Amino acid sequence: MRILVVDDEKLLVKGVKFNLENEGYEVECAYDGASAVELARNGRFDLIILDVMMPELDGQEACMRIREFSNVPIIMLTAKSEDADKLMGFECGADDYVTKPFNILELKARVRALLRRAAGTQRNRGAVLTAGDLSLNTEERVAIRDGKTVDLTAKEYDLIELLMRNPRRVYSRENLMNVVWGYAYAGDYRTVDVHIRRLREKLEKNPAEPEYIMTKWGVGYYFKG
Repeated sequence: MRILVVDDEKLLVKGVKFNLENEGYEVECAYDGASAVELARNGRFDLIILDVMMPELDGQEACMRIREFSNVPIIMLTAKSEDADKLMGFECGADDYVTKPFNILELKARVRALLRRAAGTQRNRGAVLTAGDLSLNTEERVAIRDGKTVDLTAKEYDLIELLMRNPRRVYSRENLMNVVWGYAYAGDYRTVDVHIRRLREKLEKNPAEPEYIMTKWGVGYYFKG
């Protein structure tokens, strides 16, 4: 597994690199956003850890540029703890967020969880989920609408697969955070709303009047199927 760690704090990068390599990962480092985009474009990484505040190109802009050509899982690091900053990171395409200063054990747990979800589980290999003109190839973790592949981030894919595997089951925002994100999220559950909106924009013919990803007002979300 190859991980790209990007932060202008070289001491922090050195510590993260050391700890991840002790876990058996191959780690490459960069110290600004422009280098991160270039490395992500030219190298095959399984996950990227990306700081928000960096010279030349900040982490959010770098994340958006990477999303133009890759769905690699991205964890963003930030010194800010405000929910608005985290939501902005998710809007830019990040899959997870860690606030500095962080516990390295927590970061490693987030890395393992994202890599595990990105790889998928063996029991789901070969399965194709279909509803109308929408289908998921769970072996390749690919969404297809009207015969065309739709680019989804790791978290977007995890979310739609969960909903499609359990049609008509209503999930609260808290349920979705616990199942899809895989940890107790001490923050704003609007993160789920952001991901649902992005999924509708990508998968629904008319996001304002969805056919598949439905809202049960006051409760949560479900897949109509």
